[in-house]
Amino acid sequence: MHTVEQIIISGANKLGVSLPPKAPAAFLEYFTFLEECGSKFNLTAISGAEYIARMHFLDSIALLNAESFSDARVIDIGSGAGFPGVPLKLAEPSVCLTMLDATAKRVDFLTELSAKLTLGAQCLYARAEDASRTTQMRDAFDIAVSRAVAKLSVLCELCLPFVRVGGKFLAMKSLDSSEELNQALPAISILGAAYEKSYEYEIPETGIFRTVLVIKKTQQTPQRYPRRFARIISSPLLKSTASTK
Repeated sequence: MHTVEQIIISGANKLGVSLPPKAPAAFLEYFTFLEECGSKFNLTAISGAEYIARMHFLDSIALLNAESFSDARVIDIGSGAGFPGVPLKLAEPSVCLTMLDATAKRVDFLTELSAKLTLGAQCLYARAEDASRTTQMRDAFDIAVSRAVAKLSVLCELCLPFVRVGGKFLAMKSLDSSEELNQALPAISILGAAYEKSYEYEIPETGIFRTVLVIKKTQQTPQRYPRRFARIISSPLLKSTASTK
């Protein structure tokens, strides 16, 4: 049985990620707070130190190999219990982090966690499709990240409006995501972006492989996007219908 700190140090080494000296202890504090507050804040079901450290913490910091996060303004959309935003901030302290979630209790948790770990993160309670229409949030971030379980076309419409031109949206997906990507290509184009690359990795010591799809914002997203969530779900963006949505 390994401790959270041991798993983080070993796993980061296998991923080729260099951690700040205080990061392993901060990850342990994060895990302890998750255990204490999981039921109170309706967070992810806690499955023990080894599971959380590998499947949540290491999975999140693997993003550092997909794109440079140094000094980046990052928004984590649908942050929930703080994945992947908080592990990214702990592993790369220069990140300026905003975490967005539509559940008030989870935002309360993130606010307390940010204070406890002195992250200096902004924690916002809002729906993505509403927040991205504000002048402070639209086109405001270098990188948007999401670990949400939703189709890529849906995630792109919710996330790309937050990203500045030239910035990136990183979607965390299962290894075999080529079909989902192909289905989302029309939406990606309509929203002013282009697929750039995929980064594939193994979560250390698990035999589980993941993919990060990197979408680059090439021009401003048309103002009519994002649509209301129900519309996003019911009417996927297609080139032939974009002008009528």
